[in-house]
Amino acid sequence: MTLRIVRLGSPRARDEGLRIGTVRRPPRGVPKSQFASGNWYDVWYPNLAPSLATMKLGLAAATPAQWRAFVKKYRQEMATPENSRTIELLARLSHTADFSVGCYCADEAHCHRSLLRELLAAAGARIAS
Repeated sequence: MTLRIVRLGSPRARDEGLRIGTVRRPPRGVPKSQFASGNWYDVWYPNLAPSLATMKLGLAAATPAQWRAFVKKYRQEMATPENSRTIELLARLSHTADFSVGCYCADEAHCHRSLLRELLAAAGARIAS
């Protein structure tokens, strides 16, 4: 059993399981009835997405210093009791179920999902490579 970190909208991996969208907003122009069949997500869970203000920081980050500011802010948001419990829950579930979490960004290295990967790994998640 494993957890995958994915780009939403990309083809699903074999045995990927439930796909959780950790994004602030649903995909534009896609009817809700097509979220799962279009490989976007099965469940929308914006709690693990950056807040709107933090998301704007990340999208505008053009320098390493700006990216570090985004990273710091996102990590602060994920350190709240509610979010840290969710991260722990997903980490533990990764030992008993196949599922994935993801975002739309093309470059994982410049996306909150890279940070989410780190947080889940630190919580003991079993993450597929």
